[in-house]
Amino acid sequence: MKKFSFAALLMAIVAVFATSCSPKQGVTTDINKAAVKGNWVLTDIKYEGIPDNAKVTVFDEANAKCFIGSQWIFPDNWAGASYTISSTENGCNAVTQNIAWTLTKSGGVTQLGFKKLYSGDKAKNVTTGYRVDVVGAGSTMTWRANVNFENKNAAIIYTLQRK
Repeated sequence: MKKFSFAALLMAIVAVFATSCSPKQGVTTDINKAAVKGNWVLTDIKYEGIPDNAKVTVFDEANAKCFIGSQWIFPDNWAGASYTISSTENGCNAVTQNIAWTLTKSGGVTQLGFKKLYSGDKAKNVTTGYRVDVVGAGSTMTWRANVNFENKNAAIIYTLQRK
């Protein structure tokens, strides 16, 4: 009986470790174009080192909180992407912005970059844009943007859900 109890206990411990070490479902750290492409809804924004009630303008567009509920489209090709802010709460303006997007890897970190495209623009002629670190992608995608807030290092964390 003792051997059976010890064997059962040992199997339970192995099962716990195997479960805790297994990869999380729906999220990949090997971030590539296939993991990012598609339609997304930005569901949450959190700040690190920034007060929650701060008004932080992101992407030279609007207050960060205006982006909650925004729709992001990353098609298979690098061009033809867009984001749409539909909320008009708290002074947010509804807008649809065409963008061109890229993925790059630097120091083991995957970054999503995008440039705003206006009527007649060609992505190769637009020299300014935005970059966020892609922390994970799958059914949920998380971006991290390191920023300077009141002369201190801070970050904005964006959470998007695949549609």
